[in-house]
Amino acid sequence: MAVRATVSRFPIDAGAHENSGIPWGLTVTPFATKDENGQAPAYGSGGQLLPRCENCWAYFNTYCELDQWSWNCVLCGNPQGLSSQAIARYSQPQSCPEMMSSFVDLELPVEESDEAMQPRPVYVAAIDLSSSEEFLELIKSALLAALEALGPGSLFGLATFSHKLGLYDVQGPIPVVKNVFIPLETEGTLPIELEDVMPLLQFLAPVETCKERIASALETLRPTTSWERTTAAGQGVDGVLMGGRGFGVAIEALLNYLGSEYGSTFALGRVFAFLSGPPDYGAGQLDTRRYGEQYASRGEDADRALLPEQTPFYKDLAAVAVQAGVCVDIFAVTNEYTDLASLKFLSVESGGSLYLYSNTDDSTLPQDMYRMLSRPYAFGCVLRLRTSSEFKTGHSYGHFFPDPQYENVQHIICCDSYATYAYDFEFEATKEFTKHGSEPPIIQIAFQYTVVLPPEELMESGSRSSSVRGKYSLKRRLRIRTVQCGVAQNMNELYDSVDPEVVLSLLVHKVILASLEQGVREGRLLLHDWLVILTAQYNEAYKLAHYKNGSSVTTQIDVAFSQCPELQPLPRLVFALL
Repeated sequence: MAVRATVSRFPIDAGAHENSGIPWGLTVTPFATKDENGQAPAYGSGGQLLPRCENCWAYFNTYCELDQWSWNCVLCGNPQGLSSQAIARYSQPQSCPEMMSSFVDLELPVEESDEAMQPRPVYVAAIDLSSSEEFLELIKSALLAALEALGPGSLFGLATFSHKLGLYDVQGPIPVVKNVFIPLETEGTLPIELEDVMPLLQFLAPVETCKERIASALETLRPTTSWERTTAAGQGVDGVLMGGRGFGVAIEALLNYLGSEYGSTFALGRVFAFLSGPPDYGAGQLDTRRYGEQYASRGEDADRALLPEQTPFYKDLAAVAVQAGVCVDIFAVTNEYTDLASLKFLSVESGGSLYLYSNTDDSTLPQDMYRMLSRPYAFGCVLRLRTSSEFKTGHSYGHFFPDPQYENVQHIICCDSYATYAYDFEFEATKEFTKHGSEPPIIQIAFQYTVVLPPEELMESGSRSSSVRGKYSLKRRLRIRTVQCGVAQNMNELYDSVDPEVVLSLLVHKVILASLEQGVREGRLLLHDWLVILTAQYNEAYKLAHYKNGSSVTTQIDVAFSQCPELQPLPRLVFALL
């Protein structure tokens, strides 16, 4: 778990934060195997036994004061009693990871419902056939690369969509496809359940025994003809012929199809959706005609009109994906307006990613697929950040969905070792840090997650035989990182502790949020103003600007931050964003 703050020495109070011009926050990469300094966590078991504060629910850690019968919570300061089990446990501190390190990873007991689960990883490719030969050749290459990255025991399903949804059975000697026509109506659903078209376990093929048959099925893919599309679509909406890309209905049907077996056949499913253009057929179709010069002619900000989603369909579909235990990754290969502002919620809120490639010639899709599937990942994750009482989290940013009941709790469907989340901080009213560091700021991040582990014999022998199929096991773990931060006694100390990469990361999130709410023009102005304010505050802090007769400047303003190397990369990075 890597944790990096915008400043390693925090501002002492709200005034110092305001005068610095530096965003205050941090980024966390919870599933990174080591921290930002390359240190691994202390591993152990008994995560459910770890004492917790009854006031703020923080976990016991090395910064807490401990005596024979009790301990003091380092975040809120409240004294806590120890159970007899904890007293016995801490009588031998060298055997307790939480006594040895502030960065621990502890095993949790697996629930009974999880023990009965067959933890096979499930992957489904949904391919757009309302496309070109070049698009399909790229997708074939990407999926062949993906098959090489998938481990034994994985199940793989192949589906296609256009004006109809196709399910492939690749477990027989010859690939067989069964199609269901997608209704044109915007409120329509499939006339038949996919389970009745093809049983799910017939659709999901074991990768280690069916890899060649999956590759053969990929070779049979052909784009739908323009005659097929226009015949199926008829006149479309307002006399405009539709393209026959029934993406919304297809994905909704696949999610319901997979969701029926969530918790029994699989613990986590991933759907790879490959798009060559905007969905324009059936439920979930998007009106791309809103993209044009009509906004400029009316003096409106086109970006402000285009960035919000035009339909809640895909946000609602993300909720279906979460309930089905499925993470959706969208790969759009197109140079036409596709309304990703509406589509993004399906991937972002289900824990997936959204990739955009402008053409097939320069696309790195096969390499990206292989890298993505080669990384270790966790699923069913819960992330919680707690702070000491002087400050609190403001906004949080990342591919997660907030808990509907508890504040500052985020759920993550799928999290790999590079997934990073950001938070910004603000002071509690009238609160500040102590001047001499007697009570330094404390941050604690708790990350609960599940991983699929191969059987011991597979790990020891490296065997890839089919005999290990279905023998994966689930492990639930709790990773906790407690960080003690310093406090800057003056502005020079604060500027010297800046991490420009984290500052840029937080700025990008803030600018995106401002652009979505107020338009790109306003986002650009805010970013420009921020750099001007930072430059002014820096010159004021280092006393570089001198005045004569109360007004005229006698020395040149330092816009290059020449006296602070940590700030020097920021102007170039900001102008790149602008």
